[in-house]
Amino acid sequence: MIHLTWRNHDTLKKVKCVHTDAKKFLVNNALTTGKVYDVKNETEEFYYIIDNTGKVGGFYKEYFQNA
Repeated sequence: MIHLTWRNHDTLKKVKCVHTDAKKFLVNNALTTGKVYDVKNETEEFYYIIDNTGKVGGFYKEYFQNA
């Protein structure tokens, strides 16, 4: 259950949200276009960041670019 400690992990890198135009999911409540987020974990398809709700969430990499 390593995901329970991701919030306390070191930041891997910073990414900037470039859009919140999701086809299936509602992400504009959790992400803000133009804001820079700390990446706590990364997989092939997702970044796990601390989003606007203050919790760690997993989002597709297509919403971000390296900051």
